[in-house]
Amino acid sequence: MLRLSNNLVGIVNIITFIISIPIIGGGIWLSKQANTECERFLEKPIIALGIFVMLISLAGLIGSCCRVSCFLWIYLVIMFLLIILIFCFTIFAFVVTNKGAGQVLSGRGYKEYRLGDYSNWLQKRVNNHWGKIESCLQDSKICKTLMDDGDNKVEDFYKKHLSALQSGCCKPSNDCNFTYVSATNWTKSSTSSFTNPDCNLWSNDPNVLCYTCESCKAGLLDNIKSDWKRVAILNIIFLVFLILVYSVGCCAFRNNRRHDSYKRYP
Repeated sequence: MLRLSNNLVGIVNIITFIISIPIIGGGIWLSKQANTECERFLEKPIIALGIFVMLISLAGLIGSCCRVSCFLWIYLVIMFLLIILIFCFTIFAFVVTNKGAGQVLSGRGYKEYRLGDYSNWLQKRVNNHWGKIESCLQDSKICKTLMDDGDNKVEDFYKKHLSALQSGCCKPSNDCNFTYVSATNWTKSSTSSFTNPDCNLWSNDPNVLCYTCESCKAGLLDNIKSDWKRVAILNIIFLVFLILVYSVGCCAFRNNRRHDSYKRYP
């Protein structure tokens, strides 16, 4: 029974050590295959994550299976900090994603998005890095499917279920009242309105469209909001797992100390 907790910690860390190998490999592969700045941005965090998981797994494995108390102590300290960090991030994620939602339009299959509806913190982060984000969105060709569809009737376009990014970045705002030519081609008319600043930013150039519009930023924030909420829910499950592993690790550390005392005082 005394060795059960040590064995459990050892098994968990063998599994995480094995998982870290493809994570590092994926990061290295991405660094070789990356063609855009967006892809290159991901490679370093992925490699760093893989190395971090590998080192923590080694510390837990050596500490539990070889009964090296100092390694197990380091492992438990890092686990404790990780639990606190994930707990704080989960609360933060729920707070900053509490605001904002797409606006339903009558007779439209898609929603429209307003930047001011979302968290001020998220707005600042997006505005500060929009140059790189815009480049990534253009590289991802999120509007290409709309260009390729070739719908000739405005009624067909209005029935489309566009993603938040397509709605915000690939067409002018409904407020502009532009005349429809194609999904990504709209003309100004005598009835057009420019009360919304995005109307002046719209361009039929496929490399420009509405990528500089506030609605495009809002569409991105709506995606971030949805993704962060999913991550926060997964974090709750991961937290429970970490707390269980941490508890078992504490038992293993106590066993190591007891084993050391037996060796010291036979």
